[in-house]
Amino acid sequence: MKQTPLTIKDIAKALKISPSTVSRALRNKPGISKKTRLLVQSYAKENNYKPNIMALNLRKKQSNTIGVIVPQLIHHFFSCVLSGIEQKAHEEGYNILVAQSNELYQKEVSIVHSFLEERVCGVITSLAKETKIYDHYNELLNHSIPIVFYDRICTEIQTERVVVDDYAGSYAAVEHMILTGCKRIFFYSASPHLEISKNRRNGYIDAMSKHKRPVTSDMIVYCDNRQQAMQITPTLLESDNRPDGFFAINDETASGILWACKKCGLSVPQEVSICGFTGGAIAQSTDPPLTTVDQFGEEVGEKAIELLLNRIKHGENLNSTNRIVRTKLLIRGTTKNIKI
Repeated sequence: MKQTPLTIKDIAKALKISPSTVSRALRNKPGISKKTRLLVQSYAKENNYKPNIMALNLRKKQSNTIGVIVPQLIHHFFSCVLSGIEQKAHEEGYNILVAQSNELYQKEVSIVHSFLEERVCGVITSLAKETKIYDHYNELLNHSIPIVFYDRICTEIQTERVVVDDYAGSYAAVEHMILTGCKRIFFYSASPHLEISKNRRNGYIDAMSKHKRPVTSDMIVYCDNRQQAMQITPTLLESDNRPDGFFAINDETASGILWACKKCGLSVPQEVSICGFTGGAIAQSTDPPLTTVDQFGEEVGEKAIELLLNRIKHGENLNSTNRIVRTKLLIRGTTKNIKI
């Protein structure tokens, strides 16, 4: 039989004191003797008393719940970010309410409205691929609910942001491929309006330019998942002027490229080099293992929750804060590791 949670009234009845005295003792309020305070707190602990969070939130007109929006939970990077957020939130006594947008704008809007109804005290979010209008986020700010964007950020709203150094990570990856012999490297990008796409594309272009490798419009392909990569890569590999290297926006896409290379009978990395961007489990489980750029997702999550808690605790701040997490190139089996 399920046990009914212990209430303040139950404690008051057991100790033969008033509910208001119990409430004040549990919150260490003045006007209560040390003996009574210790008696109440000891009884509450022994009998596993848990405060009614919903009632407390209604009284304070705010909650200790933080809303977190994740584009896709199945992606290693986002699950790592979530892990970093959850750990710090738990340490600070906050709960997290997680919702997945599935890369859909309308679902993201619906999630934000549900967060408003839940009276969350703050929101940590990464934009869905479809999102190009940001009114729903302004609605949060209009209700004095602070926001921290991570990874896929919104530059049109003045608030805190946490990003990885996409430009430097991209530049390092492409330069490594060039220094190990690649001359014609294609870039598989995500939606062009996303800041991560812009920054990784710029890193790719600048590395190619530094080493005098021409980049034509057909060398930047909008493809950001495994299925698409498996479908479009064979055609490129069968062309007379085929790529000898691929830099992909994420490891999922890079794994699709690797599959296509094998299907076309090409040897990796002897004939074609491939580099991804994430640093997750996919990169370690392919054959050969993927060279990739590690994004350090947990650190992104930790920095995001730190910024949000600082805003929650200290209120308005006219200046937005950007935190940048440095990346690291992990050289594995899909690129050569010696200079040609």
